[in-house]
Parts: sequence; structure tokens; C-alpha cells
Amino acid sequence: MERAVPLAVPLGQAEVFQALQRLHMTIFSQSVSPCGKFLAAGNNYGQIAIFSLSAALSSEAKEESKKPVVTFQAHDGPVYSMVSTDRHLLSAGDGEVKAWLWAEMLKKGCKELWCRQPPYRTSLEVPEINALLLVPKENSLILAGGDCQLHTMDLETGTFTRVLRGHTDYIHCLAFRERSPEVLSGGEDGAVRLWDLRTAKEVQTIEVYKHEECSRPHNGRWIGCLATDSDWMVCGGGPALTLWHLRSSTPTTIFPMRAPQKHVTFYQDLILSAGQGRCVNQWQLSGELKAQVPGSSPGLLSLSLNQQPAAPECKVLTAAGNSCRVDVFTNLGYRAFSLSF
Repeated sequence: MERAVPLAVPLGQAEVFQALQRLHMTIFSQSVSPCGKFLAAGNNYGQIAIFSLSAALSSEAKEESKKPVVTFQAHDGPVYSMVSTDRHLLSAGDGEVKAWLWAEMLKKGCKELWCRQPPYRTSLEVPEINALLLVPKENSLILAGGDCQLHTMDLETGTFTRVLRGHTDYIHCLAFRERSPEVLSGGEDGAVRLWDLRTAKEVQTIEVYKHEECSRPHNGRWIGCLATDSDWMVCGGGPALTLWHLRSSTPTTIFPMRAPQKHVTFYQDLILSAGQGRCVNQWQLSGELKAQVPGSSPGLLSLSLNQQPAAPECKVLTAAGNSCRVDVFTNLGYRAFSLSF
């Protein structure tokens, strides 16, 4: 296992340094490999760790099986977001996106394939990139963050092809509405904006905090998470976690959760959410809380559902946030074990 240890730290202090790093670690992002057998996790130190899900889930798994196969320095600052294509892992940091070959990483050959920076307004601007979204039919990547804009990059040529402007503050999250095709974006300005990819125009705006039943002024107006399923959207953050009917821009279900939520996803006939607090919440679409499953981190920032058909034995939910651990749920009812940096 490879670990990044600064050269200035004497060997006798390396273990103390690593223990302090783990104590103050935050895991911002996760992504499952194309084969479904590995999980990448990115932290606040710019490191990416690759875990073997198949080894950790094996009946012969040992404690060492829950440690990274490899850990490497990917960015100078935090790894805010990651996604995987059929061959590559794409990671986002402060003002840059990098590509890594999964096949090379698994051989511990952790050299970036390329690095791209969106066309920012000034050379001094280095905004964080909070969200990445793949658009498979276009073979493109949409990225958004601190410059309040959505940038589209052609993955074949590496060129940036369009910019979508409308948000007035940081963008935190993206979601893809495939049938339309539309992209949804949510940010610090309290708005969820829908963009038609065919015309590159904003076609709908939902200012969630302006709806009295959703508003929670003491938490702010920011939208920290969103997900979409055809005509439905669920979003949360400062305002309450809410299910919306998109065609009518109507809130249909307000979920009774006081803590701000940082990640949400549709799963079968449920909605899964996580945020402040150590639990993964399972909601019925009607608003009923079906279960709260505790994890090991005091707060959660990302959930990942491994549904790769190539590895049904690795079908798990993983949750990570304000600790050095990634919790693994082999079913939605309980935490089976934790992976650890």
C-alpha cells in the first residue's frame, strides 16, 4: 500500500503524522470502477484511495482487506467530486479536472492521463469544482462549482464547448434528466435551474426557499443535493428535503428531517438521504421515514450505490463524510463494516 508522506517528516514521526491526518480527514467523493469491484474515495488532502470491494466482501476477508490497494496524491487541494467512464476515473479539485486510467491505477501506476481547466474569466480565478456529471450520449462531461457556471467538456477532444450561466452564487450539485435531455443544477443562491442541452438554454427555475412549506430561514437558502427521476425531483439543503413534480413546479412531499441534507438519491421505491448526523435515511415517497441506519461518521457528504451488472456480488451502498472511513452496507438495513484510509 502506498501512502503520501511529506519528505520533511522524519521517519519516526510518520505514524503520528498519518494518525493526525486520519483524525482530521473528510471524504468528499466516491466513484465505483467500471467492473464494479473497486471503489475510489477522494479526501480533503487531495488523496484518492482505491479499495477492493471484492476482497473486503470476501468470506476470507481480513482487516487488511479493508485498507486501500493504493493511495496517491491526485490534487493539491480537496477532491470534491469524482465520476467513472468505462475506462477512466475523472476527479475534480480546485479549478481542474484530471483523468486516470482505472487499469493503470489498479497496477499502482498512478499517473494522470490529462488535466483540464475550464475557461475562467481571469487567470487569478481558481474556483472549486463541486460537481461532475457525465452525459453518455454526448460523450461529454458537465462540471460546476465556485464560478457559478456550468461548463461542458467534450471527452473525446478535451475541449470546452459551452458555458451555461444563470446562477448567482456557488453551484453545489448536478443531476441528469435523461428523457428530456435536461441538466438540473442547485446552488448557494437557493435555486434549482433546469437546462435544455439541445438549446443550451435555461428552461425552468425553482426557487425552493420562496415556498413557505419548504423554507427554513435559520438554515439558509442553499441547495446542497438533488436527484431526479423522470418527472420528479428531490432536493434539500437549507430548505427542507422536498419531493417536487417538475412539470407543475409543485412541492408534493416535505420530508420531516430537521438536519440539512448533503446527498440524496432515488433507489427503487425509496429515497435515500444523508447529511448532518451519522445516519443514512430511507424515505417512502409519501414522506414516511422507513428507517435510519447509523454509520461510523458524525456527518455524511456522499452516498454511492454500486449497481454494476458485471459484479452482482459487490452490490452495496457506501457512505462517507467527516471521517477517514467509508461505511459499507450490504443491504439497506445495517452497516456491515467500514473501509478506512
